[in-house]
Amino acid sequence: MSITIHQFPCLSDNYGFLVRDDATGQAACIDTPDAAAILRELNSLGWTLTHILNTHWHPDHAGGNAEIKAATGCTVVGPAEVERIGTAPDQVVADGDVVMLGETTFAVLDTGGHTLGHVSYVDAADDVAFVGDTLFALGCGRLFEGTPQQMWTSLAKLTALPDQTAVYCAHEYTASNARFALSVDADPALKARADTIFAAREKGEWTVPTSIGLEKATNPFLRAPLLRPDIADPAEAFGAVRAAKDSFQG
Repeated sequence: MSITIHQFPCLSDNYGFLVRDDATGQAACIDTPDAAAILRELNSLGWTLTHILNTHWHPDHAGGNAEIKAATGCTVVGPAEVERIGTAPDQVVADGDVVMLGETTFAVLDTGGHTLGHVSYVDAADDVAFVGDTLFALGCGRLFEGTPQQMWTSLAKLTALPDQTAVYCAHEYTASNARFALSVDADPALKARADTIFAAREKGEWTVPTSIGLEKATNPFLRAPLLRPDIADPAEAFGAVRAAKDSFQG
């Protein structure tokens, strides 16, 4: 069982992801940030799109649904909240559901917090997770709709995945996240990672995907209970770090 992932930049800081089940040739796009770019990449690859897997309803994640569905006839899969963008998904999914892409199984995790109904898609057989805007390299999504407790619970689901799991997050925010992380955490491993990130970005290199193990070791949002030992409740400690990031000007 195997998949091929094709990643490409689009919009100002999004990544597009096309995923192909190698056994059957069925292909999916994870979210639809830029319909024209996605259709162009599909044409270049010669892949036939069968599915859209939406993580949440925001326009830079579901805004291309209608155009891509009209062009390909694919099935739109996503949480019920995607209806807020204009059209309900063909297949509504929630925590514990399974989505089949050919012979590849994607488990659906409820990872709300950034939006209330945000989901992630995990291919355990290939150690891959598409996490939308829940977890970023050295970051996490802003709490537009959810609470710190909800997001902390969601992050805990992701960090329970094997350390080798490749994490495909939707934005190239890593340099900005690193600057904030260095302001709240003096850990040498973080400093070394930040140096690598800044050098990579200066050369225009991508910092996505990351991994669960790397994020557990260096991401200040996952390390919040260690960084804020004055706060007994882990979710509240996370909330304090998230609030600090929201006001960070560096």
